[in-house]
Amino acid sequence: MPVSEQGITIDRYMLIPRTAIFVRRDQQYLLLKGAPQKRLWAGKLNGLGGHVEQGEGLLASARRELLEETGLQADLWLCGILFVDSGQSPGVCLFVFTGDWQGGQPVESAEGSLHWIELDALDNLPVVEDLPALLQRIHSVRRGDPPFFARSHYDEQERLVLEFD
Repeated sequence: MPVSEQGITIDRYMLIPRTAIFVRRDQQYLLLKGAPQKRLWAGKLNGLGGHVEQGEGLLASARRELLEETGLQADLWLCGILFVDSGQSPGVCLFVFTGDWQGGQPVESAEGSLHWIELDALDNLPVVEDLPALLQRIHSVRRGDPPFFARSHYDEQERLVLEFD
């Protein structure tokens, strides 16, 4: 279908596509502790990932981000889609990938330091606020399962709400 028939108008809610990658090693996940100079999430643990570049596919983006941020490769698969409702346009559509560690030592980048973190240790660490709930859901999804769908937003009291469909 040509662009003229897509129904794209600037008064509609727009989304920025991003990937999030969570490489698993038994009960541990490879997380990135944001570098102190980062504008967002400095000093906090989060998954790997970033923006999908124009002309790039989702899986290709996830593989590129993983390689750039860790020097690793993994057999990634889509385990979820998270709509980050910012309350304004554009919002973010986060495509969540996971895969099992296939060996090799992660190599840190300017993004921050890399850490293998036990799933049950997240409550005692500085993390991005939706990470514990999101990682619990990721951990429950197995290859071949349908991906989960979720929406995150802030309520009137500025508390994060993470809803899984």
